[in-house]
Amino acid sequence: MSADATGEPPDGSAGGPAVRRLADWDADRLRELAAEHGTPLYVTDLDRVAENCARLRAAFPDAEVRYAAKAHTGRAVLETVRAAGVDAECASAGEVRRALDAGFPGGRLHYTAVNPPARDLDLVVEWWTEHPDLTITVGARDTLDRLADRGFDGRVCVRVNPGVGAGHHEKVRTGAAAKFGVPADRAAAVVAEARERFDAVGVHAHAGSGIHGEEDLAAHRELVARMGDLAREVGDLEYVDVGGGFGVPYRESDPALDLQAVADATREALGDVDAALAVEPGRYVVADAGVLLTAVNTVKPTADTTVAGVDAGMTDLLRPAMYGAYHAIRNLDADAGRERAPVTVAGPICETGDTFCDGRDLPTPRRGDLLAVGNAGAYGYEMASTYNSRPRPAEASLAGDLLRERETLDGVTRLERGGSVE
Repeated sequence: MSADATGEPPDGSAGGPAVRRLADWDADRLRELAAEHGTPLYVTDLDRVAENCARLRAAFPDAEVRYAAKAHTGRAVLETVRAAGVDAECASAGEVRRALDAGFPGGRLHYTAVNPPARDLDLVVEWWTEHPDLTITVGARDTLDRLADRGFDGRVCVRVNPGVGAGHHEKVRTGAAAKFGVPADRAAAVVAEARERFDAVGVHAHAGSGIHGEEDLAAHRELVARMGDLAREVGDLEYVDVGGGFGVPYRESDPALDLQAVADATREALGDVDAALAVEPGRYVVADAGVLLTAVNTVKPTADTTVAGVDAGMTDLLRPAMYGAYHAIRNLDADAGRERAPVTVAGPICETGDTFCDGRDLPTPRRGDLLAVGNAGAYGYEMASTYNSRPRPAEASLAGDLLRERETLDGVTRLERGGSVE
């Protein structure tokens, strides 16, 4: 299902099923794409991106919905999000540039600066002169001075640290970390100062990433309530941005997030404010729209497990190594009829952490099997690296278009020979 230029799916629905499991992907189609483009290969279903955007807009019909671009900044994804009527929240100057190149006008762009380097501020202020409706979110009082020093006098939003965090891992719980936002007890004063120097349009907070389960959702509601209190205290705002972080079910048995219930609880927690609600999901938009395909190149039986050595590693998908994250894994060449056993799927990086699973119950692997790793659309390609001098993988759309070419060894080393990034 595709969205039209207004962002609404053709049948007016909320945009497809709430959960897309790895088992729902067409194995024959994935095998065709792997045969055409090689492995490792990211496959992105742009129709699913549009469906997820439509579902968010249906759940939050009166809110400003913004896509946290750091989840996936590929041009085709950004263009799909823009066409679906969702704005862009950018965490760096590079993300702002990519959103502009994907057709987002300044009025649909929000740059959320976290300890921004000078060069980032230089670039964003330069682009702001051409796109004066662009909004800059500041998380420290002295960022106001840094913006004024660059001649900026446009739209600002103040990021607040509300003292409440949530998320799937301690490394992504931002709401209570000192790194993020103005301390809550100073927020009103910083908003007042911003009004004297800029067009202060909003306040912002974000609990964390991968919010799923009652404990996380309770923390999110508390964050929203505190932001509602702040909005009523300072008054005269265009919007109150309560962040995103809406989780998706990574494990096969995990239930889907009840998005409508989350939306209703968010409005209730915010209370009566004379400002629009804003949310900024990233993972929810793209996670289940992507899979990583990888080929088994080595099979090694051991006493406790069979090691399936594959051609993708933590340089292609970092989340299992970095967060201990679970991703469903499907053997596309052995969906039925093959004996199952404890299988460890390991990549080619010379580190113990370079595994996608350890002793998981899977069909006994054979050399040449094609594996699919699910929910790889969010923070998959974005966190890919060239560690061990490994070129980054290719990316194709489910429809068959090559979205990103496979990086070459020349591409990995070209900056050493005096090349420059265009």
